[in-house]
Amino acid sequence: MTNESSSADPKSSEAQAAKPGARVKDAVAVPSPQAPGPGAPAAAAPAAAASGSGPAPASADAAPPQLEVAVATDAAYAGEEADRVQLRRPLRNISEVRHFFRTNQTPIYFVGATPFNLLGLDRWVRNFSYITYYDGWDGGHPRVFSPRYRPYVEFESGEAINNWLLLNAEVRAHMTRNVPHGERVKVAMVFFDEETERICRELGYDLILPSAALRNQLDSKIETTKLGNEAGAFSVPNVLTTADTYEELNDRAAEAGLGTDLVVQTPYGDSGKTTFFISDAAGWETHKDDIIGEQLKVMKRINNTPVAVEAVITSSGVVVGPYLTELAGFAELTPYKGGWCGNEMKPDVLNAEQRAQTRDLVGRMGEGLRTRGYRGFFEVDVLVDLDSDDVYLGELNPRISGASAITNVTAGAYADVPLFLFHLLEYLDVEFDLDVKEINERWEELSGADEWSQMIIKETAPITEYITHSPLTGQYYLDQYGTLTYKRAALDWHPLQNGSEVFFLRIFGAGDYRWKGADLGVLVTKNPLQTNVGGPDALSIRAKHFIDSIRAMYAGVPVVADDPSPALGGPGAKGD
Repeated sequence: MTNESSSADPKSSEAQAAKPGARVKDAVAVPSPQAPGPGAPAAAAPAAAASGSGPAPASADAAPPQLEVAVATDAAYAGEEADRVQLRRPLRNISEVRHFFRTNQTPIYFVGATPFNLLGLDRWVRNFSYITYYDGWDGGHPRVFSPRYRPYVEFESGEAINNWLLLNAEVRAHMTRNVPHGERVKVAMVFFDEETERICRELGYDLILPSAALRNQLDSKIETTKLGNEAGAFSVPNVLTTADTYEELNDRAAEAGLGTDLVVQTPYGDSGKTTFFISDAAGWETHKDDIIGEQLKVMKRINNTPVAVEAVITSSGVVVGPYLTELAGFAELTPYKGGWCGNEMKPDVLNAEQRAQTRDLVGRMGEGLRTRGYRGFFEVDVLVDLDSDDVYLGELNPRISGASAITNVTAGAYADVPLFLFHLLEYLDVEFDLDVKEINERWEELSGADEWSQMIIKETAPITEYITHSPLTGQYYLDQYGTLTYKRAALDWHPLQNGSEVFFLRIFGAGDYRWKGADLGVLVTKNPLQTNVGGPDALSIRAKHFIDSIRAMYAGVPVVADDPSPALGGPGAKGD
């Protein structure tokens, strides 16, 4: 991706000769010039024009009038006109970026178990669609495609689901049905591996993400810590080590001055399953089987607030998104201690000084990632020390994350464009030269101007059931009796107006299985979900009411021992 343009200087004689008020040179997209071939004679000036006696009569050989496409042209009405224009210079501002995506001709697909992470992005990007295993709308969403025939498959990972979808005959036919001449299908997803890359190469798709090998390397919490140290984005005081006994763990911690109340992480896996809190021998005994033989990051335990921040590494700089608090470890939502289960964006997430520190830390991390060859979307978990106000690097998530759904509906997104569009710019065939510093400053000013919350509702009971009844995907509201009531079908959460309305995206529905840890669905609202009334952050009374109401809409029958075990999937992992 470059910031240079091969087009003519807009101040050139050609541009200056344009008639006053002509907009074709100001538009980002302009028609292809009909230049004569080598050796062709210059066109003779019409006689009438030379004599000034009036307009020349039209001739069969006359060039057609130039097509004008203004920056404000809407995707829905650009039609064939948008197909016949080409870029003449880099995109230079947000208005031009909006125009580019509203008239986009390249088919772009988000592939995953659900469309959760980027749901609603089709409002901004023409020809953006979703390929999903679970269809919460039962065919009612015009941009979501799910294969009709889905035989039982015992998926072991999100990568396995995505690879199955890419290989599915229905999906392949759908993705290649209406590809414009000269375009290649672009594919984005949360989880992928080397097999995904091989499939895309064979099918002629462009996987618009950093390589799987690079992401696997960066997924290591040990590697993240080293990279952060190199970039000046430091973690909570820690030591990287190994330990086979509790005494050895304590010795390493004492040498680093970490005390005895420790947080221990192993390199790979979701934080809720690979982070262990150890303050005594009993804690070691509980978790030692997961720790012995592993590389460890041993940290001092601090009183902190976790904040999720997404960003995009572009050729113009690192664009830093809004600041979101995390919901983690709530027993009403997840059976995993410390497991991620949602996010909140609200005005008081961080104070001004903390926001400045956080933006600087994420920017440094982005520049560090650039040195490793990474570009595009990533997410950082930042830890804010409530006792000292210091800001630390928590974890790196080198992918589209679970927080992405909220960043697409923020005040900053509506003032400019959703954060993920900067990722698309980096991977599509377009040059751009944007003032990233100005964008970051504006987004920081708008960071306290909006409220959004989301929570992932998992099955927490020790059951395995075949689901017979489930709630519909759509918009719900609290009626006059305080009952959460279905209001209407909805494609996403963008239309929500206040905290008494919610959008529920069903993941597992009638005909699926539910078990302890299964993702039932995602609830999004403009109401805060946490409260600190009477003590540390806890789920609010209204949040618990929402959860109980959704759970009450599910019903099922127990699965007998010889029934197949349920498939895995859904957005419950932090990266999904």
